[in-house]
Amino acid sequence: MARLHLFPLGTPLDGPAAGEGYWRGAAPQLAALDQARAVAVAGGGPRGVQRVHRQGKLTARERVSALLDEGSPFHELGTLVNHGVVFAEGRTSPGAGVVTGLGKVHDRWVVVIANDNTLAAGSWWPGTPEKIQRAQEVGLRLHLPVVYLVESSGLFLPEQARSFPGGVGAGHIFKRNAELAAAGVPQLAGVFGASIAGGGYKPIISDRVVMTEAAYMVIAGAALVKGAKARQLTSLDIGGPEVHVHQSGCADLRVPTDEAALLVLREEVSRLPSSAVGWYRAEAEAAPPRFSPRELPEVFPKDFRRSYEIEQVLARLVDSSLFHEFLPDVGREIVTGVGRISGLWVAFAGNRQGMIEEPGAGIRPGGALYREGIAKLSAFARAASEDGLPLVWLQDVAGFDIGEEAERLGLLGYGSSLIYSISTPQNPVFTVLLRKASGAGYYAMAGMPYDPVLQLATPLTRLAVMEGRTLATAAFTSKLDDQFRPLATEPDEVAALEAQMEAVAQRIEADMDPLMAASRRDVDEVIHLGELRDWLVCLAESAWQATGHRRVRNPRIWSLHDLEALWRVK
Repeated sequence: MARLHLFPLGTPLDGPAAGEGYWRGAAPQLAALDQARAVAVAGGGPRGVQRVHRQGKLTARERVSALLDEGSPFHELGTLVNHGVVFAEGRTSPGAGVVTGLGKVHDRWVVVIANDNTLAAGSWWPGTPEKIQRAQEVGLRLHLPVVYLVESSGLFLPEQARSFPGGVGAGHIFKRNAELAAAGVPQLAGVFGASIAGGGYKPIISDRVVMTEAAYMVIAGAALVKGAKARQLTSLDIGGPEVHVHQSGCADLRVPTDEAALLVLREEVSRLPSSAVGWYRAEAEAAPPRFSPRELPEVFPKDFRRSYEIEQVLARLVDSSLFHEFLPDVGREIVTGVGRISGLWVAFAGNRQGMIEEPGAGIRPGGALYREGIAKLSAFARAASEDGLPLVWLQDVAGFDIGEEAERLGLLGYGSSLIYSISTPQNPVFTVLLRKASGAGYYAMAGMPYDPVLQLATPLTRLAVMEGRTLATAAFTSKLDDQFRPLATEPDEVAALEAQMEAVAQRIEADMDPLMAASRRDVDEVIHLGELRDWLVCLAESAWQATGHRRVRNPRIWSLHDLEALWRVK
């Protein structure tokens, strides 16, 4: 249907990229990610799991597994929130005490939000509300059903000041519930145990609410009621299924067990409209890349100063390794184009590395943003938005071009145009930080401040204004000469200055760790490079699943065609 040809990309990695200078096999950064994930998955640890099982209930992760289609991948979000953070009383909250992500139920992608009942009875820690809201936002922006698996004793009270009062504090979860309802996004809730205060409010706006016999939803638990009203009651007496299913009407159905509740939730999802993925594939079929996505680590040199070919990356992401590049002869430090993921059209914008010859401008280093590339990105992003194509940004950017010539050419103005383009998209936008995500270039290529639906990082990601040594030099510039050497002449003073600069550089390098970025929620998830294709399949299908809530043009009338036709006029 589209008036364009797709061309093969990539070559086998049997040359220099097979050497030891590339990311492959075990490496400290890769092992650190696996270890951090394992801590999050463990939640409250074996004792927490045993406690839940003794109560005759499933853990949060067991509930997620039972909810999803057999064999369906679960693409977890926010796994590393609160990674390395210690709270009051020396407590930790791996994953912020909640499991969120994307998975399939009856072949429909859904957002799942499950309180981790192995950890402090599913309490909400600092970071928990924001993590829940981020998952709700994904459901809202992609119009995916949201399924809540609720068991929460409310706020972790010793840290209430950090999760209760702010603009995105716990109460904002319920605002998101209302926004989802107003947008017509289906919400379903299973209540499996204690759901106190905010934990009780969260499921109420859902379209379907199922309670097990062990579940209760209360504004205040029995302990508070006893203290305030001197009555001997249990929480089940106050807000169990007998009350909320048969009296208050706050829930729809009572079932005996966790397993029964999850079967009901699955059945409810099956009654929703089916996925539109097959419709939007049209004549195409899903196909794997010709080159294995598991080879992606071998594309990237370990030395960040060395370059690689973005075409080799795309060849391991798009169906059949086929791609159409738009405007290839201008702004050559940028690649823009379209390919298919799982048979679905997806637009891509990424950075080329190495020394690149730009017609009319000469040879210049890639990985930066120059006037022509900025203009190309602006036009391409607006066209993708107009056509309704999901847009994936593949970032490896060092920042904007600088200097007298850059200012004379009006980079500030062109940059403003790009900022407008990435600030007002009508299409789903996803950002992947492949390697460098530096300075204003990170912003200009749809970094997190510009609200991508999701932002993924890799173990190679370095997210900062500038590299540690560069920043240290800038911080101490008043004590350095024009060659960036210490002005001091006394050996002790020189040694002290160098020690200070090294300390700053090391601190910045630690801040650039992608695991710490994930802990701070600066990225939604850190993934292995070999997992990127699977993630893009999930995101492409999720972006195309729903119909009728955003503009989607059929490929015959893409404005992308017009853009390319005009450029090719001689």
